[in-house]
Amino acid sequence: MKRMGMIFRAKANKALDRAEDPRETLDYSYQKQLELLQKVRRGVADVATSRKRLELQLNQLQGQSAKLEDQGRKALALGREDLAREALSRRAALQQQVSDLEVQHQTLQGEEEKLTLAAQRLQAKVDAFRTKKETIKATYTAAQAQTRIAESFSGISEEMSDVGLAIQRAEDKTAQLQARAGAIDELLASGALDDQSGLAKDDIQAELDRLSGGTDVELELQRMKAELAGGPSAQQQAIEGGAQGAPQQNQQQSHPRFDKQ
Repeated sequence: MKRMGMIFRAKANKALDRAEDPRETLDYSYQKQLELLQKVRRGVADVATSRKRLELQLNQLQGQSAKLEDQGRKALALGREDLAREALSRRAALQQQVSDLEVQHQTLQGEEEKLTLAAQRLQAKVDAFRTKKETIKATYTAAQAQTRIAESFSGISEEMSDVGLAIQRAEDKTAQLQARAGAIDELLASGALDDQSGLAKDDIQAELDRLSGGTDVELELQRMKAELAGGPSAQQQAIEGGAQGAPQQNQQQSHPRFDKQ
């Protein structure tokens, strides 16, 4: 079972590797980085909004504190110390809230600065990744095109292999037909096969061909006799005599056949 699982995973990995396009993977990674950058920027905006809200609250509390202080002064001026004491007590409570809000404001301001710096750094990385991504994609596309062209020229691609096999089969079939035609011609010429086309030679032509073949044999025989007798003159006479005697012989041999007809 472990072996089967390993084989299955190996085949699945190989299939995924063939299906994977590096350009699509790079685009997907770039999209994820943009989403992360968007989240960081949204975080910066949220922190900045909270900081601004605290600033508004601080301004409001500080305004109330200033108002209570003014009311305390007026109460003392009128001889109402009790009212002045009450106004200062309220002002003290507001000052405590102001102090707490100022601490929160400083904390939020620090977080905002950190997030802003992180967003700037992430933006620089995303820009660098985008440039590198486009470079890799262009290089991969060029390499892919060069590989296809090289495979086409070398004939190792699947399409070119099919074309090469088709050409080879056509050439083999053509050679086979040519060999068969040549063999049939030789068999017809030798008489091993009968010509069924209706264009067979007639008796007169066959007899002429036979006599012509006999004349060639007689000429060769006369030439050999002349050579054995010795002397070029004898050889020449034998050849001339054979040439002159051949028509007469042919004529004498041809008359009985014509007479029979």
